Amino acid sequence: MALPTWDHPEPLAVDSAPVPEYGTGSLADVLPTLAAGMSVPGMTAAIRELAPADRNCVFLIDGLGWEQLRAHPDEAPFMTSLLASSRGGTGRPITAGYPATTATSLASVGTGLPPGAHGLPGYTARNPATGQLMNQLRWNPWTDPRAWQPHPTIFQLADAAGVHTAQVSSPTFQNTPLTKIALSGGTFHGRLSGEERMDLAAEQLAAGDRSLVYTYYAEVDGKGHRFGIDSDPWRGQLMYVDRLVQRLAEQLPPRSALYVTADHGMIDIPFDEQHRIDFDEDWELRAGVALLGGEGRARHVYAVPGAQADVLTCWREVLGEQFWIASRDEAIAAGWFGPHVDERVYARLGDVVAAARDDVLIIASEREPKESAMVGNHGSMTPAEQLVPLLQVRS
Repeated sequence: MALPTWDHPEPLAVDSAPVPEYGTGSLADVLPTLAAGMSVPGMTAAIRELAPADRNCVFLIDGLGWEQLRAHPDEAPFMTSLLASSRGGTGRPITAGYPATTATSLASVGTGLPPGAHGLPGYTARNPATGQLMNQLRWNPWTDPRAWQPHPTIFQLADAAGVHTAQVSSPTFQNTPLTKIALSGGTFHGRLSGEERMDLAAEQLAAGDRSLVYTYYAEVDGKGHRFGIDSDPWRGQLMYVDRLVQRLAEQLPPRSALYVTADHGMIDIPFDEQHRIDFDEDWELRAGVALLGGEGRARHVYAVPGAQADVLTCWREVLGEQFWIASRDEAIAAGWFGPHVDERVYARLGDVVAAARDDVLIIASEREPKESAMVGNHGSMTPAEQLVPLLQVRS
């Protein structure tokens, strides 16, 4: 008797996902490496390709991934000229961390810790104390910031070690909870225009014999979400920020290193049912699900009690050819959130974690109308989202 044939493709293996380079080449490793080079106690030079400097500036451009930068040499001639300098002259990128999203990445940058340790594991995540979804970018609903993320920032540790430390960004970010728990330490300087930020960042670098300065620009990401990375508004922002990088690079004081990086890349997703799977209209995906967290390409799925195994099975059957689908423990064991996950962070992760491999989203048109309408998206472990530059200019 012939054996029955299994005609359903096998789901993607959890361990086939390209895990970020935690500990050797991720965003969480940048500031500890720079601080170690300035003799800040307790810091380790994890990115071994980087040479120490007395004055270090990190310019983070929200949403500018490595692949997007390489694909647009005409719009970004100055940064293109620096591609070979990336990651200490190796010409290689670093990785953002999972999920590749702003709140998670900024916390990784500022604390020097992977998501499983700092505890901001996505755009939205469940607060185990309340059972509610918490938006970790907008800090809604309110949660005590220091209870949510208790670790000191690298800026605080550097400031305590006598390093002149400053952040130069939009004034709107000065008192946000995310800034307080991820990017505080030393002095915050709010400036509205990009040009003002570049000029002040250079001044702050020169203000100490040892300096650590952070500056930030958001609108590359903003235009990508709204119009896509194949749009004229996005290209216009890339042209503008390229000029900002050059402006800052030309003002570096002696003994300085400027590092240009990003929190994630981005990918445009077509507007059709094949590429945008609507959770709010899919009864199979909704079955047994109490809360849907994360974002379209990096979902945390929280099951009703007792339904975890059924939800995992269903999501694998429906989405397993396009997404890496893991249980919480499988994702932790595979290192998606870093080499370990703190006890306080464990229940913030979904019972099921879904990371997109293909050009596809899990939208939620009713509960997330604005996010579901975005052209450009990010969050997962694909190269377009995960790889970010670490361009270098030294004086």
